[in-house]
Amino acid sequence: MTRYPLTWLYVPGDRPHVVAKALAAGADVVVIDLEDAVAPDRKEYARTATAELLTEPRPAPVHVRVNALDGPWAAADLTALAGLPGLCGLRLPKVTAPDQVRQVAVATPVPLYALLESALGIEHAYAIATAHPALRGISLGEADLRADLGVRADAGLDWPRSRVIGAARAAGLAPPPQSVHPDIRDLDGLAASCAHGRALGFLGRAAIHPRQLPVIERAYLPTPAEIEHAETITKAAAADQGAQALPDGRFIDAAVVALARRTLSLAYRT
Repeated sequence: MTRYPLTWLYVPGDRPHVVAKALAAGADVVVIDLEDAVAPDRKEYARTATAELLTEPRPAPVHVRVNALDGPWAAADLTALAGLPGLCGLRLPKVTAPDQVRQVAVATPVPLYALLESALGIEHAYAIATAHPALRGISLGEADLRADLGVRADAGLDWPRSRVIGAARAAGLAPPPQSVHPDIRDLDGLAASCAHGRALGFLGRAAIHPRQLPVIERAYLPTPAEIEHAETITKAAAADQGAQALPDGRFIDAAVVALARRTLSLAYRT
C-alpha cells in the first residue's frame, strides 16, 4: 500500500542543532527551510550548512525549501544541493507558472514540490501540477496567499484550497498537505483546523514545531469507526464486485470501495 506522508516538519536551515533535533522528532518528512525562516545575512551560511548535512543520507527523508526562483539566492541554492545523497526532494516556493518547474527539473534530478502562494499561482494550479514528471506534489503557502488576496477570515481560503486539491487530483498527484498552523501553542485550534482540512480533501499537514506532529497525525489517521466501516465495505466488495446495498442499507459501488481502500491504506501505514 502507498505510504503517503502525513507530517512535514519545517526547520530553519541556519540552525544545524535544531535540524538535528527535527530529524529525530518522528516527522514523516523534515523540510529544511532556506527561504522565509532565514534572514538575508544568514542565507549563505544556511545553504552551506544544509549542503554539508546532506552529503550522506539522513535517518528521515529530507526536503529543502529553496529561495524564491525569481530571487537572488535560488540559483546558488540549486547548485549547492544538486546531486547530494541526503536530498529527497526540493520544495519550490512562490511558483506562478509551469516553466519555473520545468527549468528546475532540467537542471536538478530530484523530486520537486511546488508551493502556490499567490492568486496567479492558484489560477495556474493545474498547469503547474502537470508541468513535468519530476513534480510530485503541489500545496499552498497560506501566509503569502492571505496577503496577496487580502483575506481576513479563514473561510476566505477555502476556494483556493479546493482548487489546489482538485488540480492535484486531476494531475494524478498525491493529495496536498495543509499549510502550517502558525500558533504552536494552540493545539486545539490545530486539531479543529486539521479536521476541516481533512473534510476538504487535504492529506497531512506541514508543521513548525514537533509538538504539532501527534495532533496532525491523529487528525488525519482514520478513526476506529472509519476503519471498521472500510473493512465492512472491502469484505462485501470481495464477495460481490458489483454495486450492492449492505445489510444496514448503505449503498456501495466502485467509488465507495476505492475510498474504503484508501482509508485502510492510511490505517495500516506502518
